[in-house]
Amino acid sequence: MNGYLKLALLAPALAFPHKVLAQECAKEPVTVGFLPKLDTDPYFQVAKQGAEEAQKEIGGKLIQVAPSQGTAEAQIEFINSLVSQQVGVIAISGNDANAVAPALKRAAKQGVRVISYDSDVAASARSIFVNQAKGDSLAEMMLQSAYDLTGGEGEFAILSSTPTATNQNAWIEFIKEKLAADPKFAKLKLAQVAYGEESEQVNQQQALALVQAFPDLKAIIVPAGIGLPAAARALEEAGLTGKVKLTGLAPATLISKYIKEGSAQDIWWNVSDLGYLTYQTAQALAQCKISGKSGETFKAGRLGEYTIGAAGELILGPAKIVTPANLAEFKF
Repeated sequence: MNGYLKLALLAPALAFPHKVLAQECAKEPVTVGFLPKLDTDPYFQVAKQGAEEAQKEIGGKLIQVAPSQGTAEAQIEFINSLVSQQVGVIAISGNDANAVAPALKRAAKQGVRVISYDSDVAASARSIFVNQAKGDSLAEMMLQSAYDLTGGEGEFAILSSTPTATNQNAWIEFIKEKLAADPKFAKLKLAQVAYGEESEQVNQQQALALVQAFPDLKAIIVPAGIGLPAAARALEEAGLTGKVKLTGLAPATLISKYIKEGSAQDIWWNVSDLGYLTYQTAQALAQCKISGKSGETFKAGRLGEYTIGAAGELILGPAKIVTPANLAEFKF
């Protein structure tokens, strides 16, 4: 960590000593700083491609920076750096909803607008959350997929990313509530929630540990793009492909062979479109075409018109359960 960033973390008031700037309406497209969770995740590179498409259409500038570790502290460094680069909007996929909030609020006081995408941050620290799909629908699809793969009964586990991941935690909570309330899922039992820590190696180790800890385990839900392919490879190398079924969220092409074999399913959406919509939203916000209030509408290029929902949430569209029948629809 260089000296400037260390100072920004320890003494934010000193890092930006000039007076608070007003968030004036931009008269032309601005620079948008994208801050994903992790620099090695191909998911965010594909989202960036969509953002670049939007940038070419409507102008402005795009910067993408990301930490090598999936932590809030690492993201805070980049938030401060983007502010120093005088970006007009920061678009962040939060590693920890609350831990990054103070840094984002400081950015807003310097005139930088803030939106989140993919994984939300505290609502008080951003104007709009560009969500890939309605959170409850993703959780319900993952549970339904596990139900289908197991025949509706038996033990399953969840292999999430990190204990602080906003979106994964919301999905896990929904799954637990659904298990308790819906008689349809009465014969399914959640054995354990484990964490892959945004690491391919840790995900492989945890997948095998779950299988060893629960000999009757029938399925693992992996709601993380890095985790699902890693778990699939670990089970394959251990000769367990098909014995324990997998489902969750991942680039469909990375687990296509397992989907074709019937040992895995996937819940997915158009990742490039998520980046495209995020960039369109950032520019509309910077130019005061929208503010993040429920009911506001705007045109997002080729994707058409969008309406902002409650708590500033903007939903890209419905996801799908990827099976052998529709696998060809998903190019990433």
